[in-house]
Amino acid sequence: MMTPSEIVPSPTAEDVPDWSTASLDETLEKLATSMEGLDPEDVRQRLEKYGPNALKEVKVSSIKQFLSFFWGPIPWMIEVAAVLSALVKHWPDLVIILLLLLFNAAVGFWQEHQAANALAALKKQLALKARVKRNGQWDEINAADLVPGDIIRLRLGDIIPADAKLAEGDYLSIDQSALTGESLPVNKKPGEVAYSGSVAKQGEMVAVVTATGGETFFGKTAELVSEAKSVSHFQKAVLHIGDYLIYLSLGLAVALLLVQLFRGASLLTLVQFTLILVVAAIPVAMPAVLSVTMAIGSRALARMKAIVTRLESIEEMAGMDILCSDKTGTLTQNKLRLGDVVLFDAGQAQDVILAAALASKAEDRDAIDLAVLGGLEDRQRLDDYRQKRFVPFDPVGKRTESWIEGSQGNAFRVTKGAPQVVMGMCQITAEDKMRAQKAVDDLAAKGYRTLGVARTEDGETWAFMGILPLFDPPREDSAETIKNAKRMVSALKW
Repeated sequence: MMTPSEIVPSPTAEDVPDWSTASLDETLEKLATSMEGLDPEDVRQRLEKYGPNALKEVKVSSIKQFLSFFWGPIPWMIEVAAVLSALVKHWPDLVIILLLLLFNAAVGFWQEHQAANALAALKKQLALKARVKRNGQWDEINAADLVPGDIIRLRLGDIIPADAKLAEGDYLSIDQSALTGESLPVNKKPGEVAYSGSVAKQGEMVAVVTATGGETFFGKTAELVSEAKSVSHFQKAVLHIGDYLIYLSLGLAVALLLVQLFRGASLLTLVQFTLILVVAAIPVAMPAVLSVTMAIGSRALARMKAIVTRLESIEEMAGMDILCSDKTGTLTQNKLRLGDVVLFDAGQAQDVILAAALASKAEDRDAIDLAVLGGLEDRQRLDDYRQKRFVPFDPVGKRTESWIEGSQGNAFRVTKGAPQVVMGMCQITAEDKMRAQKAVDDLAAKGYRTLGVARTEDGETWAFMGILPLFDPPREDSAETIKNAKRMVSALKW
């Protein structure tokens, strides 16, 4: 049997193809797989080559992490004082200095250790499962065991476990807000790529895994973030204070040594004077005070469901002067609502909403359909109609359509979708078309999405009923949050 290195290209920038443009046959060929899935031996070899489907974590041993708290300007000064105390055999001073050194390191280490444990527990709770086809049989496995070339099934509610090329199915509606911040789902069709970390909101498709772990779009983004290492303002301040005290102590020590040598003092006396000077210059309580202060802040944030992995981040966050916030789900509710309807051939706004509701399907739990249904003042009006046929939204047609039968036996069709598509189906005057386009542009400038709604009695002549604006309302606490942020920034300026 061929090894993975012989049948699957190494994931380098030069070798990895553009999966979004490759055909399904090309994808299967390059990944050396088929729609029946991989066999266990292939899976084992690929796991050895690519590793688990998880982001790489650089684990530092607890001992090494603890020892890191003994490295820095202030710990250096304390350690020098300890050495000098040992040289002059001032054992009580040595014990006190070592206790302070250990206490400072223990406080910082314990707080970061607790935060790391909380984060590990959270990750364990969020472990994903994936439905995968191997040797022609479907099975559910841990998402971490996926490899490039696996055949997976994606359906409503699934978190996409890896980058995958969509292969079989009608379409899949995917929420990519975790990657892009976009509040509305993106509709994907066979041949397109679904990215790891996004969520399937509607539809069901079979896909071929093209990348796992750190080679996914999400993984590469996370790697860029991890590489962007910088020293925090807190660390800069401590280093600056430590450097200043070291230079001051060295200068005074040199001056003291020169004076005492000129006076003919003994070596023991010189060491004792140097020890007194160094100990006096060390802010021994500063690391402990800073660590305890930030630990209190960490506990306060933990009560508000925030996990602090590094204590320095608290000071860094408190010292910000520019706050950039994601909108969807942070300042807004991530729940679409209807705005004021723009009327055309319809008599009332509720008539337009009713037609759009009839062109919806509540059980699909589509965000737009739910927003339209939520705009109906009287949901019982839907009981007077029966939906005989429903065509869901697809990225090509860009609209939904329903065949409706009324309680009086009358039949008609309704549709809702992209305004330009719906207007193109209707007999609409040039003046109304200009007014509709202006309304769409004006609403778009305010952050609204728009739907065109139309109805036909004979199946041929469509009447353009109106335009439904959709918006993501702000959270109830957004105004207060922004007000508090501005107030805190103003306080910092003083």
